[in-house]
Amino acid sequence: MKVTEHYERADGPLFSYEIIPPTRGSSVSDVLGVVEALAPYDPPFIDVTSHSAEAIYDEQPDGTVRKRVKRKRPGTLGLCAAIQYRFGIDAVPHILCRGFTQEETEDALIELNYLGIHNLLAVRGDDNGDHKPQRPDRHRNEYASDLVAQICEMNEGHYLNDLLDAAPTDFCIGVGGYPEKHVDAPNRTWDVLNLKRKVDAGADYVVSQMFFDNGHFLDWVERCRDVGIDVPIVPGLKILTSKRQLRSLPRSFYTEIPESLAAEVEEAKDEHVADVGVEWARRQAEELLEAGVPGIHFYIMSTAKHVVKVAEPLRKLVS
Repeated sequence: MKVTEHYERADGPLFSYEIIPPTRGSSVSDVLGVVEALAPYDPPFIDVTSHSAEAIYDEQPDGTVRKRVKRKRPGTLGLCAAIQYRFGIDAVPHILCRGFTQEETEDALIELNYLGIHNLLAVRGDDNGDHKPQRPDRHRNEYASDLVAQICEMNEGHYLNDLLDAAPTDFCIGVGGYPEKHVDAPNRTWDVLNLKRKVDAGADYVVSQMFFDNGHFLDWVERCRDVGIDVPIVPGLKILTSKRQLRSLPRSFYTEIPESLAAEVEEAKDEHVADVGVEWARRQAEELLEAGVPGIHFYIMSTAKHVVKVAEPLRKLVS
């Protein structure tokens, strides 16, 4: 089913998850093990991230800087196929603007359509640092709203080149949103209006970036509704599991760690930090469910053991 159909038909809030493909050359078994651990909890869908090539700058002994391009992490399409057909769980691949041309995007969408994968999350993607000149015969989506528009064109049967008897696709399109403001947006109003552009372009639902303060999310949702965004808005939660994440998560995802959570993590012994994160996420989720959210979307890195400790009591709570 489409993601939106899952929400429309649900008797209560849904719990979905996001996983990362294995690094290049690594075994897929560990990632599939995460899916196996989640399967008993009946996830309606699982997102699979995507990564473009990345430019890395290495300082040389003589003081010069050498640029090298790290190849993109493969596996998103194959992992989505495994999730959907081995486990019977709808897969949601992330489709990026950055690092991919419109032509490459169209090819990927055609492949996904052939596979029967009809849910997508359209995102701009991180700046990979590789700003090579664009070929004049190739085109690029600058923003997620442009990518959404391209997907909607394919849903209407319109491809980049005039194709005879081109079959329309039928993709359900999700987009990301930022309760604490996207780093590139000058203010929160600007950011919410950018999200509305994505919805106006054809996005069917919104999943939020991770946050640790529900006040940010609830205020943001109100702002979204005020400007006419009427699609489902799903909160995304990450379980904090180590002390180093007090610095890495704000640096990588521009999210604020509340003072009380940071203090509790800092005071805990290393082996107890994950317990603190699990309890915080559980309380966050319960408060959000009481506020009437359509579901909770959990961000997972490499293991499901922490998220299961949150999801299991939540399922009992809403059943």
